[in-house]
Amino acid sequence: MSALKIAAGLLLLPAILFAASAPSGSQDALELQKTRERFVRERGAKTFYPADRFDLSGLPAYQPEEQVSGKLRIWGNNYLADSGLAQVWEEEFRKVQPGMQIEWNLKSAATALGALWAGAADIGITGRGILWSERLAFQREYDYDVTEIVSSTGSYNVAGWSNALGIFVHKDNPISKLTFAQLDGIFGAAREGGWGPDFEWHRDVARGPEKNIRTWGQLGLTGEWKDKPINPYGLNLRYEQSLRIGNPILMGSDKWNERIKLFANFTDANGKLITAAQQVMEHLDEDRYGIGYGGVMNLTPRTKALAIAEKDGGPYVPLTLETVHDRSYPLIGETFFYVNRKPGTPVDPKVREFIRYILSRQGQQAVARDGKYLPLTASALQDQRRKLD
Repeated sequence: MSALKIAAGLLLLPAILFAASAPSGSQDALELQKTRERFVRERGAKTFYPADRFDLSGLPAYQPEEQVSGKLRIWGNNYLADSGLAQVWEEEFRKVQPGMQIEWNLKSAATALGALWAGAADIGITGRGILWSERLAFQREYDYDVTEIVSSTGSYNVAGWSNALGIFVHKDNPISKLTFAQLDGIFGAAREGGWGPDFEWHRDVARGPEKNIRTWGQLGLTGEWKDKPINPYGLNLRYEQSLRIGNPILMGSDKWNERIKLFANFTDANGKLITAAQQVMEHLDEDRYGIGYGGVMNLTPRTKALAIAEKDGGPYVPLTLETVHDRSYPLIGETFFYVNRKPGTPVDPKVREFIRYILSRQGQQAVARDGKYLPLTASALQDQRRKLD
């Protein structure tokens, strides 16, 4: 069935039960930002994976195709500044391209696409992909689509660094693996369509309530589990992690399970950041019939991660550092570079050379030494390089 083109409008959230995000029931947004900044700085100073864990010998070395000069303006992802990775990239790139200057504005991924379509940036960087409204704004301004290039794989277990998402249950649950279709039945609801990767509305992904999965017996469990309700937990739907579940699993629909409990980050009485994903895992720790999504770093002794398959019949892939790095696990995170490139025209030489450096052995070695994001595999890197041609 043909897709409907993007149209202006607001995305409406479904009527869903939201769990209180803090004991008082509310949280001052600016105070929460201060807590988050401390949280990010602490992790930014740490190395979580040894650089020699990854064999990067198969990646091409950076060899300039031309010498470039001038200023490169880069906006977006604050985690590159918080970890110092941006500075390392700049220093190493300028050793080979001494005529280049880089002007960084890395306050938030939320600024990346706005700066790009407004002409203030040459490259916009995010660790969450592009939002529907951001892509729509760019298309309305230029009448063509933005160019997207993956610059690294997200982390395995570092909160904030685009960590992979796991599907978790209580350890007593006999379930060990699930497919995307089963997860759609659990976390989703009947829908009239969904937004595809092309950012178009597709009616051919509609489904009815008969595909809802609301008891563990519907997944084949027997005995005491057969009639027990599935209790779903998740993250605030405005967080990018929920989009990373809703886009591939719910087929771009905003129709979630009517009983899902959602959590938001908050600062506790001691000034500590309590993340939404941490709260999900705490509830699963106490709920034998629960299921939720979040980061593997929040696992407790009474919770476990499930193997996931994109298609019925498998392959079912466990959540490990190795499967995230080799990109076989289906719910990895990624970081993205966005470029304004008119179809049929070459990429600005300054932009092209810098991205070629990032997509090289040297650029990915810097990612590996930083020890939070994961370097691209050789095949993934070559796929992204081809987008510059």
